[in-house]
Amino acid sequence: MEKGKKRMAVLVGCNYPNSRNELHGCINDVVTMRDVLVKRFGFDLSHIELLTDAPAPGSSQIMPTGANIKKALDQMVGKAESGDVLLFHYSGHGTKIPSKRPGHPFRQDEAIVPCDFNLITDVDFRQLVNRLPKGTSFTIISDSCHSGGLIDKEKEQIGPNSTITANAENLSSHIHTPKHIPFNSILQHFSSLTGINTSDIGTHLLEYFGADASLKFRLQSLEQDLFESLKPDDGILLSGCQANETSADMNPGGEGRGQAYGAFSNAVQMVLKENPDQIFSNREVVMMARKVLEAQGFEQHPCLYCSDKNADAAFLWQPEKDRPC
Repeated sequence: MEKGKKRMAVLVGCNYPNSRNELHGCINDVVTMRDVLVKRFGFDLSHIELLTDAPAPGSSQIMPTGANIKKALDQMVGKAESGDVLLFHYSGHGTKIPSKRPGHPFRQDEAIVPCDFNLITDVDFRQLVNRLPKGTSFTIISDSCHSGGLIDKEKEQIGPNSTITANAENLSSHIHTPKHIPFNSILQHFSSLTGINTSDIGTHLLEYFGADASLKFRLQSLEQDLFESLKPDDGILLSGCQANETSADMNPGGEGRGQAYGAFSNAVQMVLKENPDQIFSNREVVMMARKVLEAQGFEQHPCLYCSDKNADAAFLWQPEKDRPC
C-alpha cells in the first residue's frame, strides 16, 4: 500500500438483545467483516472500530447509540486524507420516515435504527460524504431494511428490479426475521417517553436527544433545501435491499446448524471468499450478491448508489499492487 494512505472502518452490529426487536446475526456480520478487511484488504486492526450492543471479540464495548455511531464516523472522516479508504458497515434494523420535502407528499426517507432508536438518516450520511477530502472514498454497506438511498441525493447505479420468486424450500429451513422496525412503533416508543402528543418524529427526537438528534430534524425547515445541487462525489452505498424492501436476518437455529447472519452481509462475504484472487468493482459486488441471494431464495435486491466513476472502480479501492501478500 502506498505510504501514508490509510484504510479505516467503523463496523456496527445491533442485535437489540432481550427486546421484541431482537435480531441474531448482526454482530456476527460485522465481526466476520472485520476479518475480511484485515486478511483481504490490508486494513490494520487499530484502524477498525467495532461497536456492538452485546459482547463480541474485539468490540470497543461502546454501545452503538445514535450519538456514538455518529461520533465514530465523524472522527473517521475527520482523520481522512486524500487517497484514504473509509468503510462503514452497518447491520441492524432500518426504517422509513415521512418526508416533509415539498412536492413529495407521499415520499419517505431512509434511516438506520441504532440501539437507542436515535435515528441516523440519509441527510446525516450526505453530510459526512460532503466533508470528505478530495480523492478519499467512503463506502457504506448497509445490511438493513429500506437501505436503498441511504446517502441522500447519491446517484442510483443499480436500483429496483423485477421481483424474484423466492425458493420457499430454501427459506423454510431457516428462521427469517426482517430487519425492519415500523415507523409507527418508533413513534409510539418516543411518545411514551416524551409525553408529547404529536406524530412528528422530529419533535420527539429533538426533545429526547437534543443536539444528538439527526441533522434532518435539527435543521427542520432548512432540510428541504439541503444538498439540492451536487456534483459527483466519492460516497458509495451498497444497500442490502431496495428502499421499499426488507433485508433478512437469518437464524439457522439448533445445535450444529451454523451461526446466525444477515443475508446481504453473508452474500457479500461469500462473493469475496469464493473468489479470493479476483478484484471486483462495486457494480460487480452488488450484482454477484444479487445472484447469491436469488439462488438462496431471498426476495431482496441489493442496490448501488455512487458516481459513474465509482460504479466501476475497485471495491474498497484495492489495486492489485496494493494487495497484501
